[in-house]
Amino acid sequence: MQVNRAAVNGNRPMMTQEPDVQVVPKAKRRRFSAEYKRQILSEADRCSEPGQIGALLRREGLYSSHLTTWRRQREQGALGQKRGRKPDPQAAEIKRLEQENERLRTRLSRAEHIIDVQKKLAQLLGTSPEETPSNES
Repeated sequence: MQVNRAAVNGNRPMMTQEPDVQVVPKAKRRRFSAEYKRQILSEADRCSEPGQIGALLRREGLYSSHLTTWRRQREQGALGQKRGRKPDPQAAEIKRLEQENERLRTRLSRAEHIIDVQKKLAQLLGTSPEETPSNES
């Protein structure tokens, strides 16, 4: 309810019913933690009299299908697992190899640059690269 400031009757403002025209664009999907699921399942397992599970579901705002699904997940040991695509075991290896490849390309580029500088230096000094002394004995 909103207060209509223009229609003030004495000291009391008149209350008018204006519809709420604001629309939520899309409802958010509820997500339940693994701990919450375990807690609800343990409470449901303790229910012994007729109507207790229904009262639990109403109190928590759940459906019986939630219990069915969570019980199945608990039996399979998948109650706390994430949904969706599983990580690709080869993806980490591919990433590592790509990084190593990039590192080696950088080293090769540096080595080629150093060799080019050595060749130019040898030309300036008038010697060939084969005549320069090496570290090998």
